[in-house]
Amino acid sequence: MSSSNAVPNNLDAFWMPFTANRQFKSNPRMLVSAKGMHYTNAEGGQVLDGTAGLWCCNAGHAEPRIVEAVSKQIAEMDYAPAFQMGHPKVFELAARVSAMLPNGLDHIFFTNSGSESVDTALKIALAYHRARGEGTRTRFIGRERGYHGVGFGGITVGGIVSNRKTFGPLLAGADHLPHTHIPEKNAYTRGLPEYGTELADELEKLVTLHDASNIAAVIVEPVAGSTGVIMPPKGYLERLRKICNKHGILLIFDEVITGFGRLGSAFATDYFGVQPDLITMAKGLTGGTIPMGAVACSKTIYDTFMDAPDNMIELFHGYTYSGHPVAAAAGLAALDCYQEEGLFERANGLAQYWEDAVHSLKGCPHVIDLRNLGLIGAIELEPIEGKPTARAFEAFLKCYEKGVLIRTTGDIIALSPPLIIEKEHIDQIFDTIRTVLSEIA
Repeated sequence: MSSSNAVPNNLDAFWMPFTANRQFKSNPRMLVSAKGMHYTNAEGGQVLDGTAGLWCCNAGHAEPRIVEAVSKQIAEMDYAPAFQMGHPKVFELAARVSAMLPNGLDHIFFTNSGSESVDTALKIALAYHRARGEGTRTRFIGRERGYHGVGFGGITVGGIVSNRKTFGPLLAGADHLPHTHIPEKNAYTRGLPEYGTELADELEKLVTLHDASNIAAVIVEPVAGSTGVIMPPKGYLERLRKICNKHGILLIFDEVITGFGRLGSAFATDYFGVQPDLITMAKGLTGGTIPMGAVACSKTIYDTFMDAPDNMIELFHGYTYSGHPVAAAAGLAALDCYQEEGLFERANGLAQYWEDAVHSLKGCPHVIDLRNLGLIGAIELEPIEGKPTARAFEAFLKCYEKGVLIRTTGDIIALSPPLIIEKEHIDQIFDTIRTVLSEIA
């Protein structure tokens, strides 16, 4: 089989991630090209991208500036080691990313994915406390229904049952805060829900149980994405920050999804006005074009590691592809695109139109809740008794047949379009979903 064939004649070898492999291979859905807001499938049909790939193609597909930067960099230098060596673009990218963050989050450690970013942040937290002489601080606090990638650290602090149950005892020393999804009080909320702020106080109970001297960090998504789009109640993140400060616990924001414009601001830390000690990021960092992630950390954390002889490695951690030249070039071009096109401001300007479109589905068949923030939306469907996830998956298939790509998690449709979206695209997405909801059982 030639690698240039649009449709492979053998699907057996590839074990697909997070996919019903047998279902897919019995009736494959092949995407063969992409441009702007659309994919083209193997049949030649146009598919409107309602999910920015997987929350990552914030600048749309095949953005010319990114394509040119990647092509030029591969020809100039395809790879350079990051251990004891450097190349200019990675330092430029780190400086530009740190300049987008609140003052004090000054240092960037590059990884290759959100999963690696989470494990890196957890390791930095442990090493930081040890460097300060508080090596007993080894426990992490995550949150129910949280998603922090698929490394062992990430699924340990994560709280999505299906991502955890198959893999044994995971890492020792982790607890979880309750999630903040309270549909009986907050259903059909526009923006941030009113109820549930007090759930942050559950952290105080965990501090009482374990003692603060044993807790390294709390990690949360400012907006929980992959679990089905769960917003923080008003004041919730502020309260978490206050409790962490009180007990000397680091606060980590997982901004792999919310980073780079998804809420209409550069990061969720800007949107909510709450500053963590570490931020994980990936996805929109390169517009989804080349795998890359990063961890931003405070000057206080970084400077703690620098109190050692000059010839000593301060942190024994990193990856072969940390700060890869081609990824760095893609990242710089993505940041240029976001700035020159005003895409964060664009997302902010479209947020109200998007919100109205999401909530226009109230009263449609099967809909039991609607949620939105920035350019994120969730349509929660009533499950079919005895067949969880079946209804939403049927909606996914029918939307694809009608030329719109959505994403489902459980019985929730999650939407997160490229930031270049136009109002007519928003109309098409929700008109299609409305039609599909009237057709499915």
